[in-house]
Amino acid sequence: MAAARVLSPDLRRVVETLEMIAPRWSVWMLMTLASEPTGLRYTEIQSRLPWLIAGQITPRLRTLCEAGLLERTAVAHRHVTYGLTDRGRAILPTLHALAEYGDHHLDKKLVDTTVIKDGKPVVVQLPERIPAAQNAEDTLALISYRHATPLLWALKQRGPSSIVALRKEVLPGHSPSAVYPPAHRLIDDRLVSARQLVWPAGTEDEGMELTLTDAAHALAPVYRAASVWASGRPHKDAAGHPLWGAPRIPAAARSGQWAAHQARQTSRPAVPIVQSPAPAPARTWRPADLFSSPTTGPCR
Repeated sequence: MAAARVLSPDLRRVVETLEMIAPRWSVWMLMTLASEPTGLRYTEIQSRLPWLIAGQITPRLRTLCEAGLLERTAVAHRHVTYGLTDRGRAILPTLHALAEYGDHHLDKKLVDTTVIKDGKPVVVQLPERIPAAQNAEDTLALISYRHATPLLWALKQRGPSSIVALRKEVLPGHSPSAVYPPAHRLIDDRLVSARQLVWPAGTEDEGMELTLTDAAHALAPVYRAASVWASGRPHKDAAGHPLWGAPRIPAAARSGQWAAHQARQTSRPAVPIVQSPAPAPARTWRPADLFSSPTTGPCR
């Protein structure tokens, strides 16, 4: 990654963390394995993620094992289980923060839902319920593509900035046009707002001015959790992050989320799933809130 030369150690570690778990189905795999204290066999993983084929499961398991998040344990002849390592369990708060953000800040379709009103069933339109793992993966899609997080990080630090100034800080050595694709994607996803400025005659035209939206500021719990995990510190230290440690902005009303992502329309599997929706932000997260069985699971 060319931009890594100018990233602070903290930001570089966060970017690497997001890149590690961003490949599709990685979060589903981690959350599924977190649901069993003794790990799962390959066939059990396949039964819980039935929309995945062998060619998708095996490479993902191998990659997560190589990253130190999963371990493969030979229990007996032809009996192999996969489970979370200590580092894998430690990253669960980061996955929860991603899932919570997706639950409260990403666009959702309105679907017919039967509720009981005055003792009678009534069909009303409510936002669809998205599995926690899919919420997390959709949030990752917003911030893990190339240069997205460094640009958000720079705007958080600098405040409103011209696109030329951001390019000079985040992408030195790149062509002047390199900043536009990620910047426009952040604008499309409503994480950044833009306004065109008129620059004085005789000065460099620094293009539009970019500003973080409330939706971007609400990513603070994600970046805090990823930062302490990547540095090997306990999650309780996350609140003291020097840049993202400010009080959290309240979530948008469910009828009007802040951020948008096209993956909402295409990537979520149509088959039934066992995960329940992400927990409400006011509650302390427990693994059982995301899955039908408790999460523990020492793995070597």
